[in-house]
Amino acid sequence: MTATYAQLHSTLDVTAFGRVAVLYGGKSAEREVSLKSGEAVIGALQSAGVDVVAIDVGDDLLERLQREKIDRAFIILHGRGGEDGSMQGLLECLGIPYTGSGILASALAMDKLRTKQVWQSLGIPTPRHAVLASEQDCIAAGTELGFPLIVKPAHEGSSIGMAKVNSTQELVAAWQDAAKYDSQVLVEQWIHGPEFTIAVLRGQVLPPIALGTPHVFYDYDAKYIANDTQYRIPCGLDSVKEQELIDLTARACDAIGIEGWGRLDVMQDEQGRFWLLEVNTAPGMTDHSLVPMAARAAGLDFQQLVLAILAASVETRG
Repeated sequence: MTATYAQLHSTLDVTAFGRVAVLYGGKSAEREVSLKSGEAVIGALQSAGVDVVAIDVGDDLLERLQREKIDRAFIILHGRGGEDGSMQGLLECLGIPYTGSGILASALAMDKLRTKQVWQSLGIPTPRHAVLASEQDCIAAGTELGFPLIVKPAHEGSSIGMAKVNSTQELVAAWQDAAKYDSQVLVEQWIHGPEFTIAVLRGQVLPPIALGTPHVFYDYDAKYIANDTQYRIPCGLDSVKEQELIDLTARACDAIGIEGWGRLDVMQDEQGRFWLLEVNTAPGMTDHSLVPMAARAAGLDFQQLVLAILAASVETRG
């Protein structure tokens, strides 16, 4: 990862971006968050003088992209249909450069199971897990992994459908609930210890953020609604452990093929070891969101951050 903070501050000629479509909203379970993120991005780009077309993604997307004569797309769709490689594939077919990671990295990162499998194959630490498809799977997972555990739909974000469980009975109920969102459900070992989130931007790891919440875990409410969530920058790690976390983040993102920007979620156990949870290729950009916080700690205001993300689409896709 070679970019410097100075490069992230570099003056940009916004006319070089051409006509930019901000793709937001959509139909996923994260629609409401995407609408808020999109409104913030649209405002920042407009105030910077960028020629912006706001598109709440629906069935008429293809027609609108062609009619509006779009030069570039800023993808701020969260979840399925925007963060899973399908939107990236459409834009590739149309020859429209876009922000963020490409088709393969987007699809991989959206699939929590396959992300873990890639990391495991490279010796990158991620919690032990099992795939749930029946009550018998729940019984076997509880026996093998022990309690507590955390249940996750494999292809959702924003902690949607997630639950911490302390017994087989709770595990079965949580699996059934998560299966309403996704046919593939994961269960992972619960890591006791602090949680960190680390953003990457144009090849650089931004300052890590330590998260604190009175909730059972950093759930949807803690992320987007509650005002009692704690964010610590500096993150409280000593310099050696912080550098270890930064290096691990870079390695994990490189393994998936992350481009442009993204955000990695990490737990630290009671022995001080880091465990990677997942990577987000189009993170939230709301007033509660983490990437803007990390960018501020690196000296970038919100508008500079948005322009840096857009500029990365020029570097990676012309």
